[in-house]
Amino acid sequence: MGIKEMFPPLGEIEEERLLLGSKAATLNALAAKGFHIPPGFVVTAEAFERGGPGLTEALNEAADRTGHGPFAVRSSAAAEDLPGASYAGLYETFLNVTRDDLHDGIRRCLASAAQDRVAAYQSTLSTAAQSAPAMAVLIQQMVQPLAAGVAFTANPLTGNRHETIVTAVPGIGETLVAGDDIGEEWTVRGEDAVCNRSADTLNAAQALEVAGLARSVELQAGAPQDIEWAIDAAGVLFLLQARPMTALPEAVDWVAPGKGLWSRNFRLGEWLPDPMTPLFEDWLLPRIESGFLDGMQADAHVRVPFRYASVNGWYYNAPPVPSLRVLAGVILESRGRAPWFLFNALFRVSHNPAAAHRAVLGDLELEWRNELLPAYRRLVRKAEQDIDSATRNGLIELVDTICKQAGVYLWSLAIVGGSAWKMESALARFWQKHLSGPLHGTAPGETGYQALLRGLSVTTPGHAPHAVYSLDWYHPTAGEATPENHGQDARPAPGMAEALSAQRIDAEATARKALMDQPRVLAQFNSLLGVAQHYAVLREEQAHDLSLGWPVLRRCARRLGEQLVAAQVIDDPADIHFLTLEEASSPSPRHRPPVVSRRRTWQQQRRLDAPLTLGEPARIVGDPIARAVEAARTSHDLPEGAIVGHPASTGRVTGPVRVMHGPEDFDSFLEGEVLVAKATAPAWTPLFARAAAIITDGGTLAAHASLVAREFGIPAVVGTGDATRRLRTGQRVTVDGGAGIVVPVQIPSSRPPVT
Repeated sequence: MGIKEMFPPLGEIEEERLLLGSKAATLNALAAKGFHIPPGFVVTAEAFERGGPGLTEALNEAADRTGHGPFAVRSSAAAEDLPGASYAGLYETFLNVTRDDLHDGIRRCLASAAQDRVAAYQSTLSTAAQSAPAMAVLIQQMVQPLAAGVAFTANPLTGNRHETIVTAVPGIGETLVAGDDIGEEWTVRGEDAVCNRSADTLNAAQALEVAGLARSVELQAGAPQDIEWAIDAAGVLFLLQARPMTALPEAVDWVAPGKGLWSRNFRLGEWLPDPMTPLFEDWLLPRIESGFLDGMQADAHVRVPFRYASVNGWYYNAPPVPSLRVLAGVILESRGRAPWFLFNALFRVSHNPAAAHRAVLGDLELEWRNELLPAYRRLVRKAEQDIDSATRNGLIELVDTICKQAGVYLWSLAIVGGSAWKMESALARFWQKHLSGPLHGTAPGETGYQALLRGLSVTTPGHAPHAVYSLDWYHPTAGEATPENHGQDARPAPGMAEALSAQRIDAEATARKALMDQPRVLAQFNSLLGVAQHYAVLREEQAHDLSLGWPVLRRCARRLGEQLVAAQVIDDPADIHFLTLEEASSPSPRHRPPVVSRRRTWQQQRRLDAPLTLGEPARIVGDPIARAVEAARTSHDLPEGAIVGHPASTGRVTGPVRVMHGPEDFDSFLEGEVLVAKATAPAWTPLFARAAAIITDGGTLAAHASLVAREFGIPAVVGTGDATRRLRTGQRVTVDGGAGIVVPVQIPSSRPPVT
């Protein structure tokens, strides 16, 4: 047999797949199809063992035909890189092997099949995978890359088959494959490449080229693929490996659950930055929504249910579908009060806030201070006394009662405190019409109307133990998660507060001076400014105590969970959050709910990029989120990799990113970092005193992040959609809160660019 027949080059090998191993067989087939793969050959275990005196000569001649070296010596087992058995990282790979060391490299690679870690992994696999024949060794000319990495033809986190994820590092890609480097990341959708994490490794054209290579491999294989690739100094792209993607989650669809525009940003959505756990969705959510309607009934004399739904576990809501029939029903049911009430609370507040305050909102504020909040506090104190002696039915009744009261409170927060952003919008329009010209170029003019809302004194106490990261009671309250912060002041430091107050007072004086010759306009300004400042403070006061009952609710859940553990229904008290209400209230020892699979589904849903809106907006109202983002896109020349959202708090700052997922990350947050989160709630407030800027996936002008960032005088961009995925901890960004834009800072590279 001739040398070429003994070790034919990749693309010409006719051995069976079982002898070549999966890796070599795949690359051999792709090379035969014309894919650009580093030249090489395969040595089977049988050939190596029986090669005899001619083996070294045959290896040398095959190596000479392959290239000038050095070489990569890589394992290729029959059971490797299969959908049910990846064997990732178990066998040895040797890089930059000289021709003189080829024989020893092959021997060591074959010997790695006998390692203990391989046997341990094999024991977890199917019988077919365990009984596969010995592996072969793939020898290839080394590519000396300027950049290398991996690419997935489906999003490995979400299962989205329309996205290709490209990850890159400078040089050899082993640090990425081994998990020592997270690398630069691109998401490619069609012909659109977006850099999620930038490290100045690839440009958009190169990301598209890598994605195109990966999709071509997928087309040949007929299934989503995970490839390794490299680009050499000449700019040539090589395919180094291809295998089926394993453990790929099922792709999900984001379909609106009904007509109109559905949002996960408004009402309860702001307080639910994660998908809902099953028990919260089945029990607490309906009770809170019912309490919300109780509050509406008390004030507007009507119940108009807002539509809400779970889409892939995420909370979405939409206003009622308008119709003459619904309107007539509202008028009749409320005996005429509802139209007058809603006119003031929803429409007039945006155009004449002072009049809305006099007509409706002022009385509702007094009702909240004198009746609603004291009643909520009394209810919680009573529950704290009763919880330890309560039966299962008693615990359920406590949960129902507290949630209904929280829903009534939420109604007051939505109508009263929720007026803050409508009044702010009115103030912004006034500024644009009467003050943006006269104050252009001055310090208040550069800051804009938001200077008028900074440095306001909020009368709530410091960081509260009942503050929450999420209203879903699965998550611990601030008192549980960060007990050391109980006494910490959740307000700007005295020096900062004084500076912000001085800036606000200066802006007020400058605005009044500019309007001095227009007494009627000046009077309008003073009236508008007064209510806007008052409700900006009031909103945070109200939001502070929405979750007043959550420590008690968490204790109730714990007690119920312990009872279910004793009844052998679940294994851990925390498992109760993955039951339905019926399973929790009427347990059966003969039926053990599928807690493990539900928890796994919830964890997968947490990794999804849930859209901020679903469905089609009404023509008259439109989509406010899309409008704000589009305005930022069209009014600025966006650099590559820019992230666009709502301009929530003015200012411009550059600093390092810290991506935060919840209270468990709070201790890692450092002074001067840019806080990046899905959303923020009162439990996050102490971090604002240390943050240089705020960026969130969700949120609007009415969101906690927007209001508190302005109080602290730091830039904020909210409603970005996916900043937590596109940014990485340590990455430097410039946050322009006035424009609603986040721009990654490109650090000059000491290595030559990939061309």
